[in-house]
Amino acid sequence: MAKKKQDKQLIVSLDIGTSKVAALVGEIDDQHAIRIVGIGTAPSRGLKRGVVVDIESTVKSIQQAVEEAELMAGCQVHSAITGIAGSHVRSLNSHGIVAIRDKEVVQSDVDRVIDAARAVAIPADQKVLHVLPQEYIIDNQGGIREPIGMSGVRLEAKVHLVTGAVSAAQNIVKCMGRCNLAVGEMVLEQLASSEALLSDDEKELGVCLVDIGAGTTDIAVFTQGSIQHTAVIPIAGDQVTNDIAIALRTPTQSAEKIKLEYACAMPEMADPKQSIEVPSVANRPGRRVSHKTLAEIIGPRYQELFTLIWSELRRSGFHELIPAGIVLTGGASRVQGLVDLAEIAFQMPVRVAAPEGIEGLDEVLNDPAYSTSIGLLLMGQKQLYNAPTSRVLSSANGVFTKMRDWFSGNF
Repeated sequence: MAKKKQDKQLIVSLDIGTSKVAALVGEIDDQHAIRIVGIGTAPSRGLKRGVVVDIESTVKSIQQAVEEAELMAGCQVHSAITGIAGSHVRSLNSHGIVAIRDKEVVQSDVDRVIDAARAVAIPADQKVLHVLPQEYIIDNQGGIREPIGMSGVRLEAKVHLVTGAVSAAQNIVKCMGRCNLAVGEMVLEQLASSEALLSDDEKELGVCLVDIGAGTTDIAVFTQGSIQHTAVIPIAGDQVTNDIAIALRTPTQSAEKIKLEYACAMPEMADPKQSIEVPSVANRPGRRVSHKTLAEIIGPRYQELFTLIWSELRRSGFHELIPAGIVLTGGASRVQGLVDLAEIAFQMPVRVAAPEGIEGLDEVLNDPAYSTSIGLLLMGQKQLYNAPTSRVLSSANGVFTKMRDWFSGNF
């Protein structure tokens, strides 16, 4: 993940998404701040709804993105921290209890209580990706964030477990292995995005992050400073593109271009005087449609998505515990009028967020489509310098180390 070149520490993130593969190279200075020095992107044609469905196409996309990033940064990439998403991801909250051996909490006690909390029955085809501590309790005293050094006789931990399909993780490892890349860590994508977008105040008060990508919409709920719920909805930007293609009888690539340039989620906000050139299928002549017509196609799909998000929040019981509102991000959040539509749907504050607090290329920093990529860099940075987030990354390290070793010996 990190390499040295000319006395500089580098971290590489690889976001293997449904619509694009993005590789970022971050340089860490003496103050441990990150500056983006390399970026590479490539169209992704080997994934569907966040899951690899074509190994060869995915390998080509990864190679293209990494080579571009290497050329810009002037380095050679050997490993990267990467994200994982998809409808196979599951989550649940768990609870563990252990006795404190020497009446004072040490790291081994924390490790034991985390192991106790993760000892739950999960399907054979699933593996634990993350064990995310929510709070520790010592002798019925709750709300403890860092228990090491505290006195007591009984230590409890409330944690959020995230599991994913073994095959989905193995396919990512295999694709990267075919590109001669090691998987430094594998991180849940909405967890990475939250690292780049959410403030500590929002997490403490209660906030819901909604990352609308091309293949999936990823949800993460934070309250009292820690993550409480995660979910994945298999409806996102690709469904909007498909609606445009069908309604306007235009090729999918043309529909995607129209969405990126003219998308509007509310017909009331569409320009009544603007018309859009729509290419037709095969050699038929193109035609023009009004901007309002396009908005009437796009709006209902986003309304459906927001309805599903709200249903998930109500099902989880956190819909009344997020007074800081909804934070939208991801490539499919760059839509005119989307904030207004979301505020009507959720009846709470909504904002579209792009990454902050990192220096480098402006086109990356100002684009919500790169939230996950930059979040992966930030998580890698914290892992390097032993910040608390490193526990999030290391929790699944054993699983993926075994995968990495197995693939290196067989491919």
